[in-house]
Amino acid sequence: MCLDLRTIDMYTTIMTNKYVESIKSIRLEKAISQLDIAKKLDISRASYIAMEQGKRELSVSELEKISNILGVSFEELESGKSANYEKYKQMILAFLRTGGKIPKTKLAKLLYFADFSWFYSHLESMSGMQYRKIQYGPVPDAYFRIIDEMFDGGQIQITQTEDGAMLISQTRSGAKTSLSMVNKEEEKLIKKIEEKWKGKKTAEIVNFTHKQFPYLFARENEIVSYPLFTQEDPDEIY
Repeated sequence: MCLDLRTIDMYTTIMTNKYVESIKSIRLEKAISQLDIAKKLDISRASYIAMEQGKRELSVSELEKISNILGVSFEELESGKSANYEKYKQMILAFLRTGGKIPKTKLAKLLYFADFSWFYSHLESMSGMQYRKIQYGPVPDAYFRIIDEMFDGGQIQITQTEDGAMLISQTRSGAKTSLSMVNKEEEKLIKKIEEKWKGKKTAEIVNFTHKQFPYLFARENEIVSYPLFTQEDPDEIY
């Protein structure tokens, strides 16, 4: 079970080589300087360097700020690997190009199928996103933020139906966006998943994900397991 740091007293301090190494690794991967993070934490660069070297304690509130600066979840800091957010955005557009207008919750489930079905065959997810068990099924922590970013960036539009459902579709700008990060085999899987669930109600796809091992064996608000998904029947992966 992953440690939910947000439930810990914000004045408690933590310091483990695991987090320090992850922070440094992801910082370098994203080409963010030590000075940039130090400024946003309102500490000196020397103090931040001491933290990366394990010579200074890191408070939970600082860890939360760092995760926001790096644009990663606590779980990604635990693993030392950041998800490919740009590819995840392209996956969203790939589904929208195939399916037209898709309800927001249903789209989240289709993306889950893409990531976990890809893992089923290749032992790695399509985007690297971590999915959390919530009421409406497995969803990445960043999903709603990414949808907002794409809306603000003019790649998607969101319309509300009379019954309150939020329908997402791509804009002209979104249609011009390259899907260079999604290879042909991944695109083929995305189309198969969309075709399988085309015309099906959101409640149907939510109920389907609730019966799968990753959701069943995770506790509420816990990250669901990719490896557990390999135990699913081949005909029931999406």
